[in-house]
Formats: sequence, structure tokens, C-alpha cells
Amino acid sequence: MRINFHGAAHTVTGSQHLLEINGSKLLLDCGLYQGKRSETYERNLNFRYDPKTVNAVILSHAHIDHAGNLPNLTKHGYEGSIYATRATADLGSLMIRDSARIQESDAEFVNRKRAQRGQEPIEPLYTEQDAEEVTGMFKGVDYAEAFEPIPGVIARFYEAGHILGSAGVSLEIQEKGRKIRLWFSGDIGRYRMPLLRDPILPEAADYMIMESTYGDKSHSNPELAYTEFRDVVKRTVERGGKVIVPAFAVGRTQELVYNLNQMMEDGDVPRVPVYVDSPLAVNATQVFKNHLECFDEETAQFVREARHPALDFKMLTYVKSVEESKALNDIKEPMVIISASGMAETGRIVHHIKNNIENPKNTICIVSWQAPNTLGRRLADRETEVNIFGEVYERKCDVATIGGLSGHAGQDLLVKYAMGVKDTVKQVFLVHGEEKQAMTLKGILNERKLDNVHYPDLHESVEL
Repeated sequence: MRINFHGAAHTVTGSQHLLEINGSKLLLDCGLYQGKRSETYERNLNFRYDPKTVNAVILSHAHIDHAGNLPNLTKHGYEGSIYATRATADLGSLMIRDSARIQESDAEFVNRKRAQRGQEPIEPLYTEQDAEEVTGMFKGVDYAEAFEPIPGVIARFYEAGHILGSAGVSLEIQEKGRKIRLWFSGDIGRYRMPLLRDPILPEAADYMIMESTYGDKSHSNPELAYTEFRDVVKRTVERGGKVIVPAFAVGRTQELVYNLNQMMEDGDVPRVPVYVDSPLAVNATQVFKNHLECFDEETAQFVREARHPALDFKMLTYVKSVEESKALNDIKEPMVIISASGMAETGRIVHHIKNNIENPKNTICIVSWQAPNTLGRRLADRETEVNIFGEVYERKCDVATIGGLSGHAGQDLLVKYAMGVKDTVKQVFLVHGEEKQAMTLKGILNERKLDNVHYPDLHESVEL
């Protein structure tokens, strides 16, 4: 058995781990890499293996950095099934189609600029037609239901608590007379978060591939993050500005709406319009309502009665058309705009930032981890000038960063997660984390006598 780490190695994006078992190939996730634009296109387009030789894909959840490169996989010849929880299958279909629309739209916008400079046009990474090919390949599976993606492997999904439908993956492997249990964490969520159930911890694994995004720090509790976000909204609205929030359309957006509803109901901030400017979020909200099996009974009852504060909110408007989105620029009154993508690299959020970054009344609020070389990271680092669509803009607006709203586990839960397999595990592989974060976590695990912790390089292969 061999593991090939073809993504989310020494970075927090582009999850892609290829297992070779019994002569078959099983791919865990197939996400988009996000980083320098010059590097991103080539890295996402070209695989280090032949997709035609992959026998099955297991998808941990629907976020684009885990699912977004599936259209390229199929374009290059993959013809097998894509196994996911039922909610992830529905969300993944939506998000991949949405990603394709963004790829085409951004290519069209950039090409207009390139034409003005006499440059050759670029092709979108993939198209809506490519995305449609993927949606018919999903096979939805219930949590804890056993399925056999390739011969000799029995797989099960367990709640990860990261977004709707997210899962850790347990693989029971029989190969050459050996029995091996491998656990893939996907992205690990947090305890006591709105909408989602708590993550289930792993048990009795021989090997584990585990995320390490926040391996260097524990999060402040959600109540403190709520207070910080409330204060950002309050002071921005009081000076007549707009709050612009880059946020993933699934998960983070619903949590922010939940918080904003609570703030306004309690009278802590003035009632102002809240716009979720993402066609995906409209459909994603319906998916939430269709998958009550992902909620605890209290939350499910709220959803059934159309009174859940994250899904039904009087001040909330979902913006569907491009015309409606552009019209927000002409409104001068205070408002909150939540728009994808979460790292501000693609989609309508880039245009909202472009149109609001030079107004000192406004605030851009960063509520999630930002990959290096993305627009979101440059804003989080409070650079005074940023390049957007090939043009330089002076940042005059305020920037607020709120780490406690992250949907990823902090250091304390990551340690607890890893220690769940301490008595059985032969090796833990830390992925989905930058070097400082991963090595800090590795040090803590070593101190707790969990010694065989490895931080694999990109494209490294390990024989088990």
C-alpha cells in the first residue's frame, strides 16, 4: 500500500491524496489549489498521475479546495464514482457548477483586460459543461454506512462538524494478508457551532492523514468571536459604511447570518440590510433544509418550522443576478455584504472589494484562514496597495480579522483528535497546514508520546 500526497502538502489548499491498494487507485479528495495566479492554473490543470488509472474517488466534503478540481479529473479521463455523504453529493454538485461559472466569468473579465493590452486570451480552467459531467458521478452514502469503493477496502463516513455533510473517512483495508485501518480526517470542525453536530473523534487507526491548519493556536471561544464581529459591524454601520465579508457560500455564510440575526434581534447593532451575494448560497440554503439528518433534533425542528435564525431572517436578501449585485454599489447606506469566495480570489466578492476598498468608512472583515498569495491574505496582512484584476487599488478602508469564527478545529481539538488513536497508530501524516502550524502541532504530539508524526512534501510517496 502506498500513499501519494499530491495536494494540501505544505499548504492549506488543493487536497488530493492518492492511495494505491491491491493494484487499484483510490483518490481522497480532488481540490483546487489556490495561490499565485501564475502557478495556480498550471498546477490545477496538470496531474502527477493519469486520471484514467484512478478507480474511485472519496470526497470528504464539498468545499472547493477539496472538491473543485473534479471537473479536470473527468476531463482527463476519470470515469469512476465519486463517493460522498448525501449532503456533500448535493452541495458538491452545486459548488462545482458554481465554480465553473466563476472560472468562465473571470476568464471573460480578464480577457477583456488582456485584449486592451494586445495580449492573447486565456481559457477557463474548466467550463459548466465539464462540471455537469461530474454531477452525475456522485454516489451519496449515509453516515456510518459501509461501502466498497475498490476491492479490499470497506469505507465509512463519520461526522466531521466542519460544514454540512463533512466527514472523516475510515478505511478498513485488506491487502496481501494484512488488515490495515486508515483514517482520513478531511477538515475537522469545532464543538458547539451553530447548525452543525460536533465532530466524531477517530478510534483504533493504524495510520491517519490529518489536517493541521491551526496547529499553532487554539481558537478563542465562539462567544468572544461573536463579540468581535458584533463590534466590527456596529462601528462600521455607525460611521455610515459597508461591511464586506469574503466567506465560503456553504457553512461560514450561514453562520454569519445566524450571528447577524442574533445581534439585530438583541438590539446590539442597528437593523441594516444584509445581502448574501452568491447564487450558490441560495441553492445551498435549500440543501440545508433538505438534509435534516445532518442536524440534531432541536435544529431539525427549527428548520422544519421555517424559523431557524441562520436560514430564515427578515433583514436578509439573497442576491441572484449580476444586475442586482452591481446595484449594491449604487446604494450608499450602511449594509453588510457577504459574498464568495472565502479567500477573495474569484467571484463577486472581488468586485465588491474593488468597489469599496478605497472608502475609509467601509470595513473588509476577514473571518477565515487565507492562503498565501491570495487577495484575502494581502488584505489580512493589511497591505496598503493591492492588485485586483490587473489594476492597483489603494486600501483606505478598515480591515478586521476574526479568527474565532473559523470552521476549523484549533490546536486543542487537533491534539485531542490525534490522541484518539495514540494507542494504535503507527504513523500520523499532517496535511492541510503550513509548515509553522504543522511543525508546532507535531512538537506537541511528540511531547505527548505520539512519536511517529510526519509532515509530507508535495508529491511525496510513502509505502506502508
